[in-house]
Amino acid sequence: MCDLTRCGGQSSLPGIRVSDQTRREFIRGLVSLPLATVLAVPALSRAAAARTESVAITTRNGRSVSAALAMPAAQQAPAVLLIHEWWGLNDQIKTVAAEFANLGFVALAVDLYQGTVVTKPDRARSLMQAVDPGEATDTLVSWVDWLRRHPATNGKVGTVGWCFGGGWSLNASAATAVDATVVYYGRVDQGAETLAALHGPVMGHFASRDGWITAKMVDGFEEAMIQAGKEAGLSVHWYEADHGFANPTSARYDAEDTVLSWERTVGFFRDHLG
Repeated sequence: MCDLTRCGGQSSLPGIRVSDQTRREFIRGLVSLPLATVLAVPALSRAAAARTESVAITTRNGRSVSAALAMPAAQQAPAVLLIHEWWGLNDQIKTVAAEFANLGFVALAVDLYQGTVVTKPDRARSLMQAVDPGEATDTLVSWVDWLRRHPATNGKVGTVGWCFGGGWSLNASAATAVDATVVYYGRVDQGAETLAALHGPVMGHFASRDGWITAKMVDGFEEAMIQAGKEAGLSVHWYEADHGFANPTSARYDAEDTVLSWERTVGFFRDHLG
């Protein structure tokens, strides 16, 4: 299959040369496609991900970190910070950032692996376990600060993450003032003392057949939110699905539940971020 740069694995073939007008028409076509369709086709996902730009900052603790930024057409837009799965900041997450920008959000996909992207579960597990909690918190809090101050935003920031990133979406919101938080099947085993620091509402998407993020964990999370006095801002949605159901590249992908959870997520952010 050919995209805008080359044809499959045939590196010996010359690159495809296209006019700026053709490139713009191709991108407009991507915008009109459903997100799941773009994510399911690697060439389309690469093209959509290429719409993001790399940005870098120095964190509060003096570390250099990078992220992928997607900008909407409108100014003074709400901002969404995206946190990747255990695979790293790959084209899938960048594509979702581009879709948020299509919908009118300033979207920033952060990188907690410092540029490393993997496809093997064993390698992903090692990377996830090697993440330093203090450094990850410093990274996320610093990016939230950056988004709040960005001249293109309205000053409101939401976080969303999947799996590994789902847990960090909640952690980031407990560490700094965030206006809305979405968790896709991420670890939510936090105590009431930690959750009391939340400033905004939380939406959780969980799967009934998930062997990692279980009903017992989520029940404990709901109880801790009650103890923290945050139950009024909590909405929990269950799906007859398995862990990773919203990832079109996964064997556990569930198209219907992905669409429903996405609609709920976008509506939630529109309600709370402006």
